[in-house]
Amino acid sequence: MQQETIAIHAGYDNKEGYGTMSVPIAQTTAYAFRDAEHAANLFALKELGPIYTRLTNPTTDVLEKRYAELEGGAAAICVASGQSAIFYAIANVAEAGDNIIISDKLYGGAVTLLTHTIKRFGITAKVFKSADASNLEALIDDKTKAIFFESLSNPQIAITDVEKVVAIAQKHGVITVCDNTVATAALFNPIKWGVDVVVHSTSKYTNGQGTAIGGIVVERAGLNELFKTSPRYTHFSTPDESYHGLVYTDVPLPNFCLRIRLALLRDIGAAQSPFNSWLLLQGLETLKIRVDQHSKSALEVAKFLESHPKVVNVSYPGLTNNSEYARAQKYFKEGKASGLLSFEAQSYEEAKRIIDSAKLFSVVVNIGDSKSLIVHPASTTHSQIPADELIKAGVNPATVRLSIGLEDPKDLIEDLTQALA
Repeated sequence: MQQETIAIHAGYDNKEGYGTMSVPIAQTTAYAFRDAEHAANLFALKELGPIYTRLTNPTTDVLEKRYAELEGGAAAICVASGQSAIFYAIANVAEAGDNIIISDKLYGGAVTLLTHTIKRFGITAKVFKSADASNLEALIDDKTKAIFFESLSNPQIAITDVEKVVAIAQKHGVITVCDNTVATAALFNPIKWGVDVVVHSTSKYTNGQGTAIGGIVVERAGLNELFKTSPRYTHFSTPDESYHGLVYTDVPLPNFCLRIRLALLRDIGAAQSPFNSWLLLQGLETLKIRVDQHSKSALEVAKFLESHPKVVNVSYPGLTNNSEYARAQKYFKEGKASGLLSFEAQSYEEAKRIIDSAKLFSVVVNIGDSKSLIVHPASTTHSQIPADELIKAGVNPATVRLSIGLEDPKDLIEDLTQALA
């Protein structure tokens, strides 16, 4: 099936149950078992089925199946937020004494999580150059457990050299984790380029209206075989004492998501609510149509900004003279580049003035909404990062980030015209 069809039909049979066209919301905490043996079989994985909504839920199950198919993966698991998806993906492979390698161009929340918070768990982070991965191989050692990057970064709007990163990672047997939130599955499927694990903040483009927080982790097919023989990830192939000696690689289910469900989701509990799963399913049905329009409108706005005398530069890979243009053509469907763009004003003060002068754009830190949003990253989403590190990461005090919504681009351009005046 094509992606538009997958996003509407995958994972649900409307001939079952009451035949509802909309996926029903299983708004429940727990589930009644047929008997004691049925309950024991579910916990022992002898049978599969819902146990407790922290672990599994019928509504969430449809979203997981649909997303896995949309990304070309073997399995997916929904969690409470994009941040928890990143945390689970890393915590699933790394432990105290290990290290991870992260891109130099990441969302500010991911930076603080992976360089500060996770450091308290004994996991350290090294930084590689995402533009060409020129220093990546030298950073890998026998304690490296994951390479983390964004396919299309926020707010730098930079595209990682995915092909080169994957080649280096595979050479050393290190798992790659790609945050595909900004590009979305409608434009780019990292797994098709050899990436092992994909994460999303589904709060963004998947939802599309800023009404639900959620995250998802998707794994590629074949990871089980890597875990069976890899010296880096022996906790998948040795008994888990916390689950009566379960050896994950003995279970014929995708192991990466299975371990998140049975160990991390079980113990940490950052689970997604069934109602949010239902909201995200509604958004997913129109993802492709919306992202196409976001991309089209963003390109019009970017062209306008590029020609404006008060704009120093514009970061949007859809512009033919942008340094990321060739890579967008290579990786993204039809060369479209999503609805996120940033531009540099003439000064910090000017950037703040533009933001305060906008009328149609709302000052909001979210992205991927149907409504257009504007924000100053250096003082909000990336404010915890030291000024010198911000500059290295491609964010300066004069940077303004726009998330282009579904309004008529003529109205957005008119608003920016008066804001820049």
